[in-house]
Amino acid sequence: MSWSPSSGSGEEDEGIKSYRKGGYHAVRVGDAFAGGRYIAQRKLGWGYFSTVWLAYDTLSARFVALKIQKSAKEYSHAALHEIGLLSAIAEGDPSNSNCVVRLLDYFKHSGPNGQHYCIVLEFLGDSLLRLIRYNHNKGIGLDRVKNICRSILVALDSLHRKLGIIHSDLKPENVLLVSTINPEKDPVKSNFIPILERPEGNLNGGFPFTVNEKKLMIKTRRALVKISKRRVSMGGYVEFERSLDGIDLRCKVVDFGNACWFDKQFADEIQTRQYRAPEVIIGSGYSFSVDMWSFACIAFELATGDLLFAPKNRPGLTEDEDHLALMMELLGKMPRNIATTGSRSNDFFDKYGDLKRIRRLKSWALDRLLVEKYNFSEADARSFTEFLRPLLDFDPEKRPTAAQCLQNPWLQEPKEADA
Repeated sequence: MSWSPSSGSGEEDEGIKSYRKGGYHAVRVGDAFAGGRYIAQRKLGWGYFSTVWLAYDTLSARFVALKIQKSAKEYSHAALHEIGLLSAIAEGDPSNSNCVVRLLDYFKHSGPNGQHYCIVLEFLGDSLLRLIRYNHNKGIGLDRVKNICRSILVALDSLHRKLGIIHSDLKPENVLLVSTINPEKDPVKSNFIPILERPEGNLNGGFPFTVNEKKLMIKTRRALVKISKRRVSMGGYVEFERSLDGIDLRCKVVDFGNACWFDKQFADEIQTRQYRAPEVIIGSGYSFSVDMWSFACIAFELATGDLLFAPKNRPGLTEDEDHLALMMELLGKMPRNIATTGSRSNDFFDKYGDLKRIRRLKSWALDRLLVEKYNFSEADARSFTEFLRPLLDFDPEKRPTAAQCLQNPWLQEPKEADA
């Protein structure tokens, strides 16, 4: 779930219908939680399980992220599972230096829709997805990619080697910068004065809009889109370049709602589609190395602005088949002993390890892709490929660990600072 401070998740909002028994808790600016300790300031984002609010902790005098879970039993169980993982992470990292979001507190809150588990986390900034989009999906430069990769690998090393946790949903939305891209969105940097009580006449702070208000917002948005299109057609609109200078690239891995203990896995199908490892698709079991596959996909996306794999449903083919074909076009044929050993292998492969319904694959080596499509220099393409390619091995046991990646020559400090 993304809870970047300047955006919600993929859809525009979570919708009014989910504010009902068993669903979300309706929050208004100035609402108090935990006996008055936490005061809601503004909504940061939302996910299928919860909404996330910027809150002010009156006891420690700091801003925090308050994640309020839906109240139905299955969501409460999910919250307890996440709290267990986050508690272990916090206990294993007393100095808060392992680049993983920190659990600060948790409690139950009673509302009209039921009892909601609330998780209090340190306030962080924008997601890597927002950083990629902020730079118009052009890639952020390899030195910046290296800085971010180091932080993610420190987090994965801690989760895997020290704690035995598989994140299982690593993607740009689930890695947050420690501060916001725009300082005005940061409550500390912008000297935001915390709201300590519900403002007079505030009926709708974070509550779903009424139907009429919603219609007015949609009309206004459409009008603004028409104006911007007219500017483009009249030649009056110029896309401005955005500088990445000065942005703090330190980041932390967040969202452990789908994470699991290495020895207590509860789901066969894990990971968001574009970051899903081949062993998950074919059903051959998984371990820490699924996170390393996802990490490689993120590194490529940061460097190029594009998804490494973007499978689609095609006529006569499933999305899984297209995904496997894309992998094999870039990485070569999947070894037969890997391809044929999954519980779903017969859905995709014949006895020789060839795809049943896709016979012609267009091969394109990763280093050539970087040079010919993304204009990398030969040297940069070669060194980046040497870093990424082992992480994309079809054999999960051959992928390097996070600890091994941190020792990779490509990740050593750049000779020059970012331009």
